[in-house]
Amino acid sequence: MDVDARIMTIDPIAVIGVGMHPWGKWGRNFVDYAITAATKAIADAQINYKVNYKDIDFVSGAITVRCGYPGYVAGSTFARALGFTGAQIASSYAACASGTIALQAARGQILAGACDVALVIGADTTPKGFLAPNPGERPDDTDWLRFRLIGATNPVYFGLHARRRMDLYGATTDDFAQVKVKNSRHAATNPNARFTSEYSLDDVRNSPIVSDPLRLLDICATSDGAAALVVASMEWAKAHGHPNPVKVAGISTASPTYPDPVIDLPYIASDSAATNNTSFKDSIPLKAYAEAGLGPDDMDLAEVYDLSTALELDWYEHLGFCPKGEAEKMLRDGETSIGGRLPVNPSGGLGAFGEAVPAQAVAQVCEITWQLRDQAKDRQVQGASAGITVNQGLFGHGSSVILRR
Repeated sequence: MDVDARIMTIDPIAVIGVGMHPWGKWGRNFVDYAITAATKAIADAQINYKVNYKDIDFVSGAITVRCGYPGYVAGSTFARALGFTGAQIASSYAACASGTIALQAARGQILAGACDVALVIGADTTPKGFLAPNPGERPDDTDWLRFRLIGATNPVYFGLHARRRMDLYGATTDDFAQVKVKNSRHAATNPNARFTSEYSLDDVRNSPIVSDPLRLLDICATSDGAAALVVASMEWAKAHGHPNPVKVAGISTASPTYPDPVIDLPYIASDSAATNNTSFKDSIPLKAYAEAGLGPDDMDLAEVYDLSTALELDWYEHLGFCPKGEAEKMLRDGETSIGGRLPVNPSGGLGAFGEAVPAQAVAQVCEITWQLRDQAKDRQVQGASAGITVNQGLFGHGSSVILRR
């Protein structure tokens, strides 16, 4: 995989606390979920917030724009709910990549010497049904346009990518279904997952078609949920009881390079004369690999953005785990199952959790952290020492994090 030679390795920061509110459809204020996740992360970091609140001197909130004014100022909202302490704050919105942007902001503060410890939180309360643009006439809004001009709801987009995979590489609907079977097996004992039933191939085959060729069990739901991290400088972590923490070794928040050879939402056109050989999704992990000084062969597990089962297969290739067209073989050979060479979505993935948009990239980091700490119990990937996350936000937000011991 080509990596920009200008990108240098970056000093790591420590993940000293992780916490999550279980995913579901709880119907409560998103701030409630945030406080549960943050409280767990703070306790995991061995910080007494009420006594040592000044240890956390930066609060980085991932925004949920559907939840009114408090969602637009998530950093302030979460800091206020925990109890204002004078901490510096930031709020980040990048659709499904929001959590990684919030983590990147915290890392920047730490590596710049502006703070020692930061709290990163993402939380969401989602509407029923698929996600859609806010009401109103906005002809300059690309997301609004793709709904109005071509009726491309998210499931339509998932179906088009699945059909593309079938046409290019000979994937079958059973290949897609096997992703669900694998991930449901992983999620069965995950206390934070919303859907913990184990599904068979026939269960997926017999579920209703939503966007041909994808069926209901191929597609990710929308959910409420939250996740939080406490991150710190390596020096602070080692001086405060964390001698060998999991480390954030690389972060990518890549944007596309025009012209992108593969059309992606929300954009509905590209340049037919495109000569750029690296698609946007292929480019997303490259900066994270370069910053970490690691490559695809160094990864022991991955948490990927499986809005549909077919999209998970695409990510095997975008992350460099196999050549184009060979993802189905990886899956069929059991390489991406727990116990295989490179387990993917040992948490169960978004298919088991659902989308809580600003929380999901943070939740992926939580899962990799538990795995690298050997704390994942029945879904543990044995001997894991490095893992990668990947997420994509609409409007050209890439998102990838590499963690290592």
